[in-house]
Amino acid sequence: MRIGLYPGTFDPITLGHVDIIQRAMVLVDRLVIGVAINRDKGPLFNLEERVAMVRAECDQVAARTGGEILVHPFENLLIDCARDVGAGVIVRGLRAVADFEYEFQMVGMNRALDSSIETVFLMADARRQAIASKLVKEIARLGGDVSKFVTPPVNEALKQRLG
Repeated sequence: MRIGLYPGTFDPITLGHVDIIQRAMVLVDRLVIGVAINRDKGPLFNLEERVAMVRAECDQVAARTGGEILVHPFENLLIDCARDVGAGVIVRGLRAVADFEYEFQMVGMNRALDSSIETVFLMADARRQAIASKLVKEIARLGGDVSKFVTPPVNEALKQRLG
């Protein structure tokens, strides 16, 4: 069984994330969405809220694709999380050149820690490449419309959180 791990903070999950999840489902039999606890980022939504949002979106993707998607919170090294869930591949989404530079370094470190786990980069659909959770939160915080960037339930959660 090919198991992939797609890690992130998903604060909140966006249509860009959903696009990468759908693309990754073509490559693996089981996709584990690793929701990072990462306290240093000061997330808008707590872990339980982020896991619930990711699970709700992934349930819909799994129903459409017929694939298996699990949601797994983690706070350890990414490579250790991959081992914990039995992943042979880490899936990463790329939006821009700046993403590649950071991800290139991460791949090097992860390969040094465990060369048996591959990393696969997927480009988001062109309509979704500019979407970043950080920007979505900023737009929502300033009263802008983020409905083009997130699903209706996530949009509602942002409205409730930010007023």
